[in-house]
Amino acid sequence: MYRYDAIDKEFVADRAAEFREQVNRRLAGEITEDQFKPIRLMNGLYLQLHAYMLRIAIPYGSLRSAQLRRLAHIARAYDKGYGHFTTRTNLQLHWIKLKDAPEILDQLADVGMHAIQTSGNTIRNVTADPYAGATADELDDPRVWAETVRQWSTLHPEFSYLPRKFKIAVTAAARDRTATKIYDIGLHVRRGRGGELGFEVIVGGGLGRSPHIGSTIREFLPTRHLLSYLEAILRVYNRHGRRDNIFKARIKILVASLGAEEFARQVEEEWAKIDHGRIDLPDTELARIRGEFTPSFETLPARSEALETAKASDPAFARFLRRNTHPHKQPGYAIVDISLKTPGLTPGDMTSEQMELVADLAERYSQDDLRVTYQQNLLLPHVKLDDLPEVWRALAGAGLATPNIDLITDIIACPGLDYCALANARAIPIAQHIAERFADPDRAEQVGELNIKISGCINACGHHHVGHIGILGVDKKGEEFYQLTLGGSAEEQAALGQMLGPALPAAKVAEAVEQMVEVYLRERTDGERFLDTFRRTGVAPFKEAVYADAH
Repeated sequence: MYRYDAIDKEFVADRAAEFREQVNRRLAGEITEDQFKPIRLMNGLYLQLHAYMLRIAIPYGSLRSAQLRRLAHIARAYDKGYGHFTTRTNLQLHWIKLKDAPEILDQLADVGMHAIQTSGNTIRNVTADPYAGATADELDDPRVWAETVRQWSTLHPEFSYLPRKFKIAVTAAARDRTATKIYDIGLHVRRGRGGELGFEVIVGGGLGRSPHIGSTIREFLPTRHLLSYLEAILRVYNRHGRRDNIFKARIKILVASLGAEEFARQVEEEWAKIDHGRIDLPDTELARIRGEFTPSFETLPARSEALETAKASDPAFARFLRRNTHPHKQPGYAIVDISLKTPGLTPGDMTSEQMELVADLAERYSQDDLRVTYQQNLLLPHVKLDDLPEVWRALAGAGLATPNIDLITDIIACPGLDYCALANARAIPIAQHIAERFADPDRAEQVGELNIKISGCINACGHHHVGHIGILGVDKKGEEFYQLTLGGSAEEQAALGQMLGPALPAAKVAEAVEQMVEVYLRERTDGERFLDTFRRTGVAPFKEAVYADAH
């Protein structure tokens, strides 16, 4: 995986030192909160309901063991002993004291981490497929391109003050595990007719107040032109994006108002003016970056007798293998998903002790490599089949072996009104109540793949618009209610959910989910997922079940 070079290290250390000076000025009363706000936001520091929150960047969700250990230490020393992994693959610490922020940034810089551009109207943390470099269905390693974009976009002088925040995602696999169609720019690696690699360029996706699925503005862009084409897109957006209205400032609004065809025409026109040789990545630099993403694998048999014996003797281990492991491109290895969704606990939260244990496992069993997923889970990408029983035992001992990846209890939820000043309603208790109803692993497996996503406000940090079941918290005269949507998806056939009906009080949400699951189990045909059944039947039978008592 990529390691910061001397320039990167000097850069993040200098930025941490600069921020220390600004914090000292604020603590001394030399600048007001209004003056300090844009400075702290550019360094990932938010002021939430109860305390400061620090959002730490995890570029394309990739971490080394030493970095996760440092996050564990910071959470223990300066927070309440845990952190929250987000749908942007970042880590948030919700109980930070302002006086400690400079020391935290120094400690992050020491292991090649920072919080730069995790807020503000700039290009945010770039995300990528968490299975990158491990899955057989990818055409290329998307981390190479995500790292290229990170280097290009960090403190880019022309794009540091965009009309609004800007997010980019990259994938190279047949299955979109990155949700590229709900990003400002989604890049999907494709192979051209002559065998050359390139990108399908998708622009104008986004959720929030005005959700949009992105539009393809170029079917095939040769990879060598990536940066110049991104520059053209950003220039068009920077020129025409609304700065007079925060609710109409995202690129999705511009693409929708111009139309995808006209937006694409303007991008192509701008691209023709750009000096590609000055902006596009030289082959030598691309080779240097690519060289950082070349794991070394042993030659192993495709079948492990030790694994098969353990699987046959322990049903709990067999279930874990079924739900939380996935095929690796290299024989003798597996990808191991680590669920942060134990029923009854907060989705995405992880204690310092759990972080340290996973760091140890990654160092010992996964080539010092671990990933964060946008589903608020972690994974070990390169585990030998022979080592799976030991890895499972260690995870189970730490409460991290819940066998529920992509099942109904693998719920995405934002922090909601328990933490966030923007929220209208709580999201965490709703997730907990639903998960507790389906805590029986046999029942959860019977239901099968079903993605529930919960947001505490219209900003949609919980991706509710693209949940198979989406849940949005709303405020009705001081009371928390929840709007349900059905049929959303963030994958290849991306779609926004369809509203079910009137918002429900908090006490009825988990029951409504259970009623919809019963409809699905009754209506489904062999092999149908919840999403498949909904697309076939439409909303009517689900709506009837939930609102039957209202008739």
